Amino acid sequence: MLWGSSPAAVAARYVAVSQLFLADGPAERADRARRILLSAVASNEPATLNQVAKTVGRGAPAVSRSVDALVRVGLVERAADPDNRRRLAMRLTQAGRDVLQQPSESGALASKLERLAPSEVRAIERAVEILERAK
Repeated sequence: MLWGSSPAAVAARYVAVSQLFLADGPAERADRARRILLSAVASNEPATLNQVAKTVGRGAPAVSRSVDALVRVGLVERAADPDNRRRLAMRLTQAGRDVLQQPSESGALASKLERLAPSEVRAIERAVEILERAK
């Protein structure tokens, strides 16, 4: 049913279709996970561990280990929170910001979209804009 579907039904269809377009090898999964964490830090700057964990929907211990890896490679920096010295605040480094600015591995999706009519690409672009607002 195209018109009048419930939000839950649309969400289920979206997830099913989007999985067809995502490369799902280990490198792609690692890149997605890294981008999700970097985005969570960026959206909460200066971010606390609990804020990032809540944003990504994972437990603080797992997020802490993942953030440690991002700190080691220079994408995130931690410093004492100026408002609470017992709490660490995280910020993206310039390298972390650069990673988020780079396009993700979307070549396969781009090649599929190139086969569509320009009006269809615009319709998808409009849908993406709507989804970005809904987050």
